[in-house]
Amino acid sequence: MAQAHKHHEPQGDELTEVAQATLERAGEQWTQMRAAVFDALAGFAKPASAYDLAEAVSQAQGRRVAANSVYRILDVFVAANLARKVESANAYVANAHPDCLHDCIFLVCDSCGQIVHLDNDPLTQGVREAAQAAGFRAIRPVVEVRGDCADCVAAKH
Repeated sequence: MAQAHKHHEPQGDELTEVAQATLERAGEQWTQMRAAVFDALAGFAKPASAYDLAEAVSQAQGRRVAANSVYRILDVFVAANLARKVESANAYVANAHPDCLHDCIFLVCDSCGQIVHLDNDPLTQGVREAAQAAGFRAIRPVVEVRGDCADCVAAKH
């Protein structure tokens, strides 16, 4: 079973509203710059680096936005569950259900770069339990599976 349960996944303005409410519940402010970075992140079809986001926000605002400012905002977003970091790609995706906390499983296509996010709570709970059994306290487990997506597999055959 790939997904333990279904989510309503808000998009567009609804996703931004849910993200803002989630961030504010976490005790953070929803500033214009944070809104701009979140909108840029949510607009990417594939995971985006801080540099990709800085460029997108810079173009949208007509002024240069530094990647280090975007990195700080992304750290806040990850901590508040608004974004997920794809560690192996050093890139980020907007969390389509930021008001629900799960450990992530990412399927990363090495051919086209597409990334699929799965929730499988029994599997990720097993990862947490294995870490605990080894005397390790898992703070943010990330599971990534590298390979080829169905479209790339089909294209190769």
